[in-house]
Amino acid sequence: MGYIVLVAGLVQAAVGVALLLSWARHARGRDAGLIVTHVVAMLGFFVPWALFIATGEPLWAWAGFAVLVLFIGFGDTEVVRRTSRDRGVTKPRLRDYWRSMIAVCAGRYGHALQFHTLFSAAVFFPALGVAIAATAGV
Repeated sequence: MGYIVLVAGLVQAAVGVALLLSWARHARGRDAGLIVTHVVAMLGFFVPWALFIATGEPLWAWAGFAVLVLFIGFGDTEVVRRTSRDRGVTKPRLRDYWRSMIAVCAGRYGHALQFHTLFSAAVFFPALGVAIAATAGV
């Protein structure tokens, strides 16, 4: 199961790289701190996850999952900022998160971002499940 998470993560990373290249071409550095932090951390997920696959140690699975928990939100924050700007909202709030996710999932911001948003669950939840199973010795 650890390999399934790895493959899903690689698919997610490939789409993320496409989004990063698009951002680099069009965003003129806007929200660079959020984007760079999200990208570096998400790529960093592969280090503890690979160590988990190599060693079977649950600690590494939990470390990889912790990276996801701590840094997925940077990507979400960028999406909320972008979609809120498009709607004329200058100070997004929590309710704007749901409006943003609805807009992205409806495909209003392109299929790559739609896929990246929806497919993140295919990495996040299985990673959690694998970490729990590894801890339980299953």
